[in-house]
Amino acid sequence: GLPVSVPPKKSLMKRLSGAVRETERIACRVAPLNCSVMILGPNGSGKESVAQLIQQHSGRKDKPFVAVNCGCIRGELAASEFFGHVQGAFTDAKKDTAGYFETAKGGTLFLDEIGNMPPEMQTLLLRVLQERVYCPVGSRKELEADVRILSATNEDMERAIREGRFREDLYYRLCVLNLILPSLNERKEDIPLLANHFLLRFSSRADMPLTIDEDVLQMLRQMSWPGNIRQLQNTMECAAALCKGQPLTRAFMESILHISSRSPIRPPEAAAD
Repeated sequence: GLPVSVPPKKSLMKRLSGAVRETERIACRVAPLNCSVMILGPNGSGKESVAQLIQQHSGRKDKPFVAVNCGCIRGELAASEFFGHVQGAFTDAKKDTAGYFETAKGGTLFLDEIGNMPPEMQTLLLRVLQERVYCPVGSRKELEADVRILSATNEDMERAIREGRFREDLYYRLCVLNLILPSLNERKEDIPLLANHFLLRFSSRADMPLTIDEDVLQMLRQMSWPGNIRQLQNTMECAAALCKGQPLTRAFMESILHISSRSPIRPPEAAAD
């Protein structure tokens, strides 16, 4: 089935750093307006959470939220993926199949990695945004495109436009407003809060209380976290799975940081006494 996301806990975002709270404030203000919003930021910085927040504060909050990774869609399949198809439209079309637009009807369609969308799909999407109707592949019946489009990317979109990789007219359709999320390295004050948040989540799944030493939180604040929030989340999940209910000490977390990273991260040197 198509991926449907779970809304983030609002209380967590309310306690994050000023930069994130400002992004949240703007997101909540623009949410009822139904305009297209593009969310910019590095991979793993929480762009989908912002999209979910917009959905939850909009008039579409009780309708579907469908997230699509545009970088994973092959160009020749894009029309069928987005608009669906009817039986017999092509060789493998054994039955009528709904696309993303139909699945998200009345709700929000979140286009992640929009900068990697195939060129042919860019043209089709622009037409739908202009006319607000589309036809499933193999059908002449027009369906209403009743979705709000939110998009996200870590791409430099102005550069992508200059290099001819992204249509300028589509960009301005998608980016009525843009929201920018800083990297985790730019808001290190959030790291202890996020680490404890993830630890609480994973310890509840394991049905065992877990604790983390204060010096470990300080160590985590000093890490660079190139994978941003996603990397921190993966690290805490790995720690919760391997700690066997014991407190998360500095020595234990240093070993976890090597296990959970694709390339080992060198922990900071211990502070002198």
